[in-house]
Amino acid sequence: MARGYSKAIRRARRLIYLEDQYMWSAEVAQLFADALRENPELHLVVVVPRVPDQDGAIARTPQYVGRWQALQMVRRAGRDRVHVFDVENHEGTPVYVHAKVCVVDDVWASVGSDNFNRRSWTHDSELSSAVLDTTLDPREPRDPAGTGDGARTFARDLRLVLAREHTDRAADGSEDADLLDPDAFVTTLETQADELDAWHAGGRRGLRPRGRLRHHRPEQLSFPTRLWATPLYRLLDDPDGRPLRLRRRGEF
Repeated sequence: MARGYSKAIRRARRLIYLEDQYMWSAEVAQLFADALRENPELHLVVVVPRVPDQDGAIARTPQYVGRWQALQMVRRAGRDRVHVFDVENHEGTPVYVHAKVCVVDDVWASVGSDNFNRRSWTHDSELSSAVLDTTLDPREPRDPAGTGDGARTFARDLRLVLAREHTDRAADGSEDADLLDPDAFVTTLETQADELDAWHAGGRRGLRPRGRLRHHRPEQLSFPTRLWATPLYRLLDDPDGRPLRLRRRGEF
């Protein structure tokens, strides 16, 4: 899985769309960071849970550390081309994201049980499917990456189905005009999240804006907190199951 993701991410040129329960690990984040540095038109969209699935500071804080480290790495590399959101329902209650989905340039897609972290890629037993559909998608832009691969029906439809749900668009695709092009897509997500954040900040007065995405703001952790939580994160939450020779070479 790690090798497959590595190859797909290195080929990304315009858009990586990711939904993941965790999104941890420096080794995983480095793949995205490298791709963002090498491709100035590439955007990374990440949808994650607002809070971890663990209760209590001892269990929850190490998970905050893992995500904070990963998001710091990709944001340093991509700056305003990195877009991180969490999800809420129309009552304002956070929705826990348990998905493990990745779509690259509307060409390649993966769905499965593995998270984007070192634990899933090296330690746990996981099962995922990577799909490279042979059916070219006729909707514009037909080749968003500009590589000649062309958008594929499965990958694009997967991204659009999720996008319609998150943006409260019609399920039949009749409101997809600003979701197809990568730049228009990220602008739409950012704009709707801005409007929803502003509505909450203003006391939730008036009609609730359209959409379910909020800008994700990682927990702010003090240096002493990171000092005790980081070893727990690396040992318990995100262990490295690779043989020593691969660890030394930084390979999967």
